[in-house]
Amino acid sequence: MYKAAVRWMIRRTVRDLSAGNPGPQIASYADDAVLIFPGDNDWSGAYRGKEAVAGFLRRFAQLGLRGEAEDILVNGPPWRTRVAVIFPVQATDDSGAVVYDNRACLYAHARWGKITFQEDFEDTIKAGAFLRDLHSRGESAATRGQ
Repeated sequence: MYKAAVRWMIRRTVRDLSAGNPGPQIASYADDAVLIFPGDNDWSGAYRGKEAVAGFLRRFAQLGLRGEAEDILVNGPPWRTRVAVIFPVQATDDSGAVVYDNRACLYAHARWGKITFQEDFEDTIKAGAFLRDLHSRGESAATRGQ
């Protein structure tokens, strides 16, 4: 029952995030959470603390990125939960053409329903190319989703 509840919660918060509302996803992180995004682009780095993670998630939503929790694996008790999520993600331009198409595997640790650690494994070359394209057109996280 616990694992089913975790999967339901992940699907719900991912739907909200993809609809441009990062609030429920942000609420699922512990105050001292760490999110790691590897690579060499504007998203790369270690986001330490809930507010830093919130900034990362707000940029995701502002860029108009849309993803889904395709497959979710949950293991462990509530005080030491491990989660892996296959996460296809896309962005479209104003005409509806897909301008970003990637897949990620998100791996996380949670304790009593709060994410304490997450690492996103994604094709960072595609992510970097998408971000460079946005910059070259003068778009940013602040203007893309509007």
